[in-house]
Amino acid sequence: MNFTLPLLGAQILLTAFGALVLVPILTGLSPNIALLGAGVGTLIFQLCTKRQIPIFLGSSFAFIVPIQLGISQFGLSATLGGLMAAGLVFVLASALVRLRGIQIIEKLLPPVVVGPVIMVIGLALAPVAVNMALGKTGDGAVQLIELDTALIISSVALLTTVGVAVYAKGLLKLMPIIAGAVVGYLLSLALGVVDFTPVGAAPWIAAPDFATPSFDWRAILLIAPVGLIVVVEHFGDILAISNVTGKNFVEKPGIDRSLLGDGLATMAAASFGGPPVVSYGECTGAVALTKSYNPVIMTWAACFAIGLAFVGKTGALLQTIPVPVMGGILCLLFGSIAAIGMNTLVRSQVDLAKARNLAIVSITLVFGIGGMSISAGDFTLKGVGLCGIVAILLNLVLPQEKSAAK
Repeated sequence: MNFTLPLLGAQILLTAFGALVLVPILTGLSPNIALLGAGVGTLIFQLCTKRQIPIFLGSSFAFIVPIQLGISQFGLSATLGGLMAAGLVFVLASALVRLRGIQIIEKLLPPVVVGPVIMVIGLALAPVAVNMALGKTGDGAVQLIELDTALIISSVALLTTVGVAVYAKGLLKLMPIIAGAVVGYLLSLALGVVDFTPVGAAPWIAAPDFATPSFDWRAILLIAPVGLIVVVEHFGDILAISNVTGKNFVEKPGIDRSLLGDGLATMAAASFGGPPVVSYGECTGAVALTKSYNPVIMTWAACFAIGLAFVGKTGALLQTIPVPVMGGILCLLFGSIAAIGMNTLVRSQVDLAKARNLAIVSITLVFGIGGMSISAGDFTLKGVGLCGIVAILLNLVLPQEKSAAK
């Protein structure tokens, strides 16, 4: 048996693991159910896209605040109903693309829009990576590991990942992330910062904490509109992975199929108690770094995620990986995504000497990286969603410059 693909699948899951379980931890949902949702959701996505796109689905950060508000105001069951409605937004967007054709995407998302939005997907996550590298939680609120120790661990993990990616040969060259994680973990063990208490307390076999949705229009109105924001992010993620692999996944298998996959995956995850699962930009950096584009890798990652959802001690062991280990590696991965966005502008020869293009790129970057937000009651639009919508609107409103007269 060829063990390369399973190992690469494990690497993808390892890359996604920290962010994947962070959403349920912050919102009070079960990390195991998030793993199950990610695995099942990825398989649904592959079914919808004919297993052509090397993407793994994971918990969406865009839904953290809506889930917190929904649970506090309407309870878990109604919140899950609202999340299913957000998945339906994806399905409706898929139908629109199928009816109107790919031209509607090309009109809304030319390179001058796509480039900076992809850059924001990477750069907006930069503080999370840096905070983790410094031994803090992703939001920087709590210092989990002493600063000097964290810097040593994250630096070694980062340098190992870069070194393997640049200098390694053969199979090892395909495993830079696992190599960085293993070396960082071993160093963490030597420095005494690994806590095995959760492993001892966890059972070997345990069913995830399933929950069932109910439908309350108030929760639906609170949560479903967030689906529109994530639809915009989805375009950027698909375009990013297209740039990485050199294939046009927008046309084949089609952005309508990928939108449908995300929508059905989100609805499936919410149906048994999980957070929304969407195409994961975090894993695009891993794909770019390893240059391993086979979608079967994501099938293996999905199967491992489903298996881990039912193995209590294995999931608990993965949670013992200290945050500086993954923080160091994510500094490279998130930067890789930003570089892909920059390359989109360069390859498409977007002329930033033109005031129109400069305005779109500049405002998109500042809004996305700077944390601009627009609020209406409990609904907040910010981050990638806001800058994506702003970029699209600016592209539609600002007039094209006339060609110079001959």
